[in-house]
Amino acid sequence: MSTSKYQNLPQVSSELDQPHGDPSDSFEIEEAIDDSEELELEGIMTQKGKSNMGNAFMNMANSILGAGIIGQPYAFRNCGMVGALLIMVLLTILVDWTIRLVIINTKLSGTHSYQGSVYHCFGNKGKYVILLAQGLFAYGGSMAFCVIIGDTIPHVIRSVFKSAIQSNRFLDFLLSRNSIIILTTCFISYPLALNRDISKLSKASGLALVSMLVIVIIVLARGPVVSSELKGSMSLKNWFFDIGMFQGISVISFALVCHHNTTFIYRSMKKATLDRFTQLTHISCAIAMVCCSIMGIAGFAIFKDKTKGNILNNFPADDWVVNIARFCFGFNMLTTFPLEIFVVRDIVKDVMNGSDAEELSTKSHFIITTLLSFSAMFVSLLTCNLGAILELTGATSASIMAYILPPLCYAKMSPNRKGLLNWYAPYLCVAFGLSVMVISTIQTLVTSFYDKSDAGHCVT
Repeated sequence: MSTSKYQNLPQVSSELDQPHGDPSDSFEIEEAIDDSEELELEGIMTQKGKSNMGNAFMNMANSILGAGIIGQPYAFRNCGMVGALLIMVLLTILVDWTIRLVIINTKLSGTHSYQGSVYHCFGNKGKYVILLAQGLFAYGGSMAFCVIIGDTIPHVIRSVFKSAIQSNRFLDFLLSRNSIIILTTCFISYPLALNRDISKLSKASGLALVSMLVIVIIVLARGPVVSSELKGSMSLKNWFFDIGMFQGISVISFALVCHHNTTFIYRSMKKATLDRFTQLTHISCAIAMVCCSIMGIAGFAIFKDKTKGNILNNFPADDWVVNIARFCFGFNMLTTFPLEIFVVRDIVKDVMNGSDAEELSTKSHFIITTLLSFSAMFVSLLTCNLGAILELTGATSASIMAYILPPLCYAKMSPNRKGLLNWYAPYLCVAFGLSVMVISTIQTLVTSFYDKSDAGHCVT
């Protein structure tokens, strides 16, 4: 009788009992999981409401390239140009790996969600840690998206009706920052968030990705011709390495991390195998890295030490070309906001009813979505300091989700890993995540304490 390569691990399928090699090899683990998944493909393909590879890519890429990309020049300012580029490559590799680990861990644990695999490894304590991290990350993202909507769309509309606003106080109020945030949330983001099927947002995600390319192009084209008064200066540390590196890591992490959406996107795929998901992850992370790097380099090289948390706020409010970018980015946030509400709502369901509970009732679905959407909106009415939101969310929740829990769970479920790198990689990743979480959080809180004004972060 053959011995199972997973005899010490929870089994997902009887196919995994067939010996394919040493269980210590993570690549062989992935291959074995793919073999088991082939048995279920025919059934999966017949399910309705599933995304093809293109739609899944749009949802994942849009989830990655959300609010974070607009803060990349600010991350480069914190890290220094050379330091930021090195960190961008390192974090892309780590995020790509740990995104795949999330799915591998669900297979090895026999569960269907990120939080389920963490619960399998660490019990209730682990479950509530991951639920808190996922919830805070998605909720922090929702707040950031509302802040960006307030920093973008109002300026576009006001530039169109500039003369009418000057003579009409009601119109001035109606097109103010807070009024636009409330209106767009009520009539666009909130209705989209009431959807139960994430695959229905794929078309909106595709349009949002196109708008993101428009933003990058406009920043590249318009930046060099702005007034010299809006540009800062570059010191030696700005070119190489700066002391705010850990804060920069947090902002970059916020842009790249989409672990809280990973199982949603995986389950939405028609042919949901690890091999296809790996291909999807590689493509999405690579494109995200390129876009973030281009935006970071261009924005920081132009505005230097005057770079703001939202790079579009460095441009004048009456710049009509940049207002096109503001409109595109605001539109992107309107469609990304519902993705984050999907995650937080699912976490609330798990806390209320358990991870194996049925879907929320229509009434509960409506109440929870309403509370989450409008509470996030309320926070955005009080501040426009996008940088601090990205830093704190990236330092805490993103570090736990991306750099700490996935490798910890994988190490616990594959104790006989062979090879020096394969053995120590999970623990090195955990140590990195803990360092970022502690140092960046302290630096951000200290900076916020001594710089209490939001004015420097708002549009000029």
